Amino acid sequence: MQAIKGRLLRIFIDENDKHEGVPLYEWIVARAREKKLVGATVFRALEGFGVHSQIHTAKILRLSSNLPIVIEIIDTRDRIESFLPLVDEVVSEGLSTLESVDIRFYRSGK
Repeated sequence: MQAIKGRLLRIFIDENDKHEGVPLYEWIVARAREKKLVGATVFRALEGFGVHSQIHTAKILRLSSNLPIVIEIIDTRDRIESFLPLVDEVVSEGLSTLESVDIRFYRSGK
């Protein structure tokens, strides 16, 4: 099986970030689905810091309700590139990265 060249878009935001009254990560995933991108996954981090160097952690003694969130979206280069302006428009504080990936398979199991 030959791999397809793709892109992995990674978006780093905070759990409390919102857009149009909904969590920003939910809004981004919904837009990715509407655009029929191959897939998106959201990870809630245990600990991290960003541009303000403030530690956000899930430790019991220092429970944060604003943990780091990482959204990963995979598709072809062109489709990810066309999605990026939408992300850029709605993320007021955060980071996005773009990596080349080899897509080995994409199956529905049916």
